[in-house]
Amino acid sequence: MAPVKFGIGQSVRRKEDDALIRGKGRYTDDHAPPGALHALMLRSPHAHATYRIDASRARGLPGVALILAAADVVDLGGLPCQFNLPDQPFTAPPYPILPRDEVRHVGDAVAFVVADTVEHARDALEALEVEWRPLASVVGVDNAVKKGAPQVWPDHAGNLLFDVSIGDKNATDAAFAGAHAVAEISIVNPRVVTNYMETRAAVCEYDARHDRLTLTVGSQGSHRLREILCRSVLKIPTEKMRVICPDVGGGFGTKLFPYREYALIAVASKKLRKAVKWTAERSDHFVGDSQGRDNVTTARMALAQDGRFLGMDVDLMGDMGAYLSTFGPYIPYGGAGMLPGLYDIQAFHCRVRAVFTNTVPVDAYRGAGRPEAAYVVERLVDAAARKLGMTPDAIRRRNFISPKAMPYRTATGKVYDSGDFAAHMKRAQEIANWKEFPKRAKAAKKRGLVRGIGLATYVEVCGTMGRERADVRLNADGDVTVLIGTQSSGQGHATAYAQIIADQFGLPPERIHMIQGDTDLVVSGLGTGGSSSIPSGGVSVERATRKLGAQLCEIASEALETSSADLEISDGSVRIAGTDRSVSFADLAKRVTDPSKLTANESFSSADGTYPNGTHVVEVEIDPATGKIGLINYVVVDDFGMTLNPLLLAGQIHGGTMQGIGQALMEQAVYDAADGQLVTGTFMDYALPRAADGTSITFETRNVPCATNPLGVKGAGEAGAIGSCPAVINAIIDGLWREYGIDHIDMPATPERVWTAIREAQRHD
Repeated sequence: MAPVKFGIGQSVRRKEDDALIRGKGRYTDDHAPPGALHALMLRSPHAHATYRIDASRARGLPGVALILAAADVVDLGGLPCQFNLPDQPFTAPPYPILPRDEVRHVGDAVAFVVADTVEHARDALEALEVEWRPLASVVGVDNAVKKGAPQVWPDHAGNLLFDVSIGDKNATDAAFAGAHAVAEISIVNPRVVTNYMETRAAVCEYDARHDRLTLTVGSQGSHRLREILCRSVLKIPTEKMRVICPDVGGGFGTKLFPYREYALIAVASKKLRKAVKWTAERSDHFVGDSQGRDNVTTARMALAQDGRFLGMDVDLMGDMGAYLSTFGPYIPYGGAGMLPGLYDIQAFHCRVRAVFTNTVPVDAYRGAGRPEAAYVVERLVDAAARKLGMTPDAIRRRNFISPKAMPYRTATGKVYDSGDFAAHMKRAQEIANWKEFPKRAKAAKKRGLVRGIGLATYVEVCGTMGRERADVRLNADGDVTVLIGTQSSGQGHATAYAQIIADQFGLPPERIHMIQGDTDLVVSGLGTGGSSSIPSGGVSVERATRKLGAQLCEIASEALETSSADLEISDGSVRIAGTDRSVSFADLAKRVTDPSKLTANESFSSADGTYPNGTHVVEVEIDPATGKIGLINYVVVDDFGMTLNPLLLAGQIHGGTMQGIGQALMEQAVYDAADGQLVTGTFMDYALPRAADGTSITFETRNVPCATNPLGVKGAGEAGAIGSCPAVINAIIDGLWREYGIDHIDMPATPERVWTAIREAQRHD
């Protein structure tokens, strides 16, 4: 039996943290090969323009080694979009590594400069002579679909990539025709900049002797990145490139994708036969990395007199930006599949339009379409409750899918395998002392403040990245190493996988090691995204460990002269059960001449995914004199099937929830409608939440084991960001509705927006 203190279910502290807090982490920017050159990107100052570039003067400046313009990389392929519609395929516009003569958003790439120092590269950047001819641009999907709007791509009339329907329109129309009442909302899910602590960076070294590139890069997956760069862009065999991902300081989906700099740095390194290094400044990140969210949605719910949901109809427009990022078109389309939420809605229809604008491309950001879907349905459910004079919890209880209905197929084809939705909502309300809220609201009013309380439930689908392989091997010293293609960007994979192995082998975490992010050492990998690392990678580790354990018992049976069936593994040794006769892992390793017997691998794919779900309850205070909102109480009760490490899990929920709070209250990427400039292009203009903007979060789990995953675990990395936005806004509207009759406010609910809404309501009284 493995020691309880190290195994599954225990709050083992992250083994990664000691090095990181002591400054011993190794990030991409820490990698500095001797004599490495430095690169910078010239970016467009215009949202839409044609251009001509003259680099002759810049090439002659001191220290300049190479300048790559569009004409120098015509043989490269473009960045590919890896999603298409199953029934109505679309043709993606080109996404060139350097656009030849036309740019389509502020920050679009124009030239790549390489010099001996960053300072010399900057001098050359400023010496490049570019003749710009600005063209009409468009920002915002509402503007882009208007008749006569400027066209981002000539081959996509009306700026539409696709216009498709999901669900049964006839059944939905019939439900609305027979409805007692209809609730309707029109909402904006604003665009956000996916700011992580470590900006993107890359270092490329070319080995001329073997004609091979080594790319060190802060990414969420080395193998996927290598595959796309080699096959689609550089057009070289994958064995000609090694990709190494060291420590990664945050990703949130945005670091999963290939970017132009990775291809350009590879070309430069090979041309110059030298190492080349590029590190993004924060200003590069704001206009060079994919952004998130940005949906405009109208949604209606057909209601029976008793509060039952008869049908749901949605019109959703998702902003793609100027180009199609790796999974960009999938985000609104896939997210639409989760719009029914936790509710038994038999008739459902959604029109989904993907729209081009002259802005930075949009792609997956923590939750990737599921936060957008949860925001729509949970805002709509509160609107339905107001329409019928019901409480928000009562209307939800009336319409939740029953545990007895599991497995339940939604109107969009998702199959929920497990869950008790009313139970976690009830528990969240108990912790939040929901029943006593009127007393607290009355006390706040005496102090001149408006209290609001709101809740949101959510469900998401995750763990569907595909098949993940894990190799577990016994080292000569008796330690164990796991090699896996997932990539930690702060989640604590080394600790989580160590606990899975410790559960079977009884080794303490410091004796279990992880190798990730190296295509030469790890056989394969999908990277990390969609909360798949534990639902897929964790299962693979558990199975590979079990297989290795069986192999070690076979080896030990010879040493102990007994049947392997009489053996058990504990404390890093194999012993005869019920006796003190044992052999250590280190001794076993010495007995083996065939190394393959000390290694085992397994793979797993959660084809049906996992469906984590939960409830967020938020209490806020609004100062009507300033519009300022204070979070007073925050409760989360989630169903993650099984908890691997409560400490790691709480960290994921706290982090995701704070990101949602940031989006709900302050974050928004604002583009100027006149010229397409990103107005919020620095931290001087773009607000991120600080600790003081949140509040203490009470977090519990009420787990129902997942039926589609052998560990029973459901993905958890994105959940906090999914339930938080609608809960916060519902709480704000609860207070504003009760006090002023205000039933709508869009994110971010800034003090200015709240103050203005209150003044307008008072003006109309």
